[in-house]
Amino acid sequence: MSERLSPAVMPATAAGLLVPGPAGIAVPLAGAVIDPVRRVATALITHAHSDHARAGHGTVIATAETLALMEARLGARFAGARQAVRCGEPFRLGDAVVTFFPAGHVLGSAQILIEAGGFRAVVSGDYKRQADPTCAPFRPVACDLFVTEATFALPVFRHPPVAGEIARLLQSRARFPGRAHVVAAYALGKTQRVIAELRAAGYGRPVFLHPAMMAMCAVYRAAGVDLGPLAERRGDDGADLAGEIVIAPPSGLSPQWAQGLADPLVAVASGWVRALSHARQRGAELPLVISDHAGWDELTATIAETGARAVWVTHGAPEALVHWCTARGIAACALPAGPARAPDADGPAADRDAA
Repeated sequence: MSERLSPAVMPATAAGLLVPGPAGIAVPLAGAVIDPVRRVATALITHAHSDHARAGHGTVIATAETLALMEARLGARFAGARQAVRCGEPFRLGDAVVTFFPAGHVLGSAQILIEAGGFRAVVSGDYKRQADPTCAPFRPVACDLFVTEATFALPVFRHPPVAGEIARLLQSRARFPGRAHVVAAYALGKTQRVIAELRAAGYGRPVFLHPAMMAMCAVYRAAGVDLGPLAERRGDDGADLAGEIVIAPPSGLSPQWAQGLADPLVAVASGWVRALSHARQRGAELPLVISDHAGWDELTATIAETGARAVWVTHGAPEALVHWCTARGIAACALPAGPARAPDADGPAADRDAA
């Protein structure tokens, strides 16, 4: 039998809690959809990245931090109504009980636990297990069915400690004091993590940011995340920023914006640059393997920790993770790809978020 099983073959008790559909993963008992790709009446949102959080829903239920980030990204009228929830506090929605738990991906990110009839299903959203000073750490949640992402679901993807990658950035700056070090990182999540890790390493100078970064950093600061001194770098201000650290989204590294920077050295902060082909594709002179997603060892350890009897795999390359599960007696399948999503966090394409 093929390992790309249909969700219909999963235990009926688990499959009844969650139903994959054209809008996303539906929760029929709650009358809601998790991270819907189409407009729905009630949306449960795991985090504020554009491939999970969209405008136009009737009601959005998410953590307060995710709602604030969605407003900064999408405008104040991104939904008809909004409901803020706290992680770890169950609430009833329809005939189900829903609880959000920290996912460790970005500020406000959450896993979503659905309970009904004595069964428990968890949708992870995007998550990581490495420590991150800008968001609450991931918490494993016991469940019968676990829906996991698979962005880096290959054994080659084992992310190194972030402190070592930040040390490499600072060493390069010391070695090339006349060059502006431009770090390509997504505006939401990766940028703030890189800044916070720089501060933890003792770097106290202002970090210069592309204008696209400023609104997200303001939300982080309002949530109590200390980012230290920041300065906006416009493309027309004439500052060459020799010896300074500058952060810009991959899509913002236009020749016009970079014009005038002092012999810029481009660093790319992404889990994908573990593969040299991706590093070359993205023009990285200094690849920094910094990911906001779980690597292979973290994915497999998390599945084991949940104790799930069934696993659905989504958002990435599922085959290896499905095989790992089935080899250990865990019923597993890859969810159908469904409609095309907006660029996901830190994928190979230049505009992708934060992987």
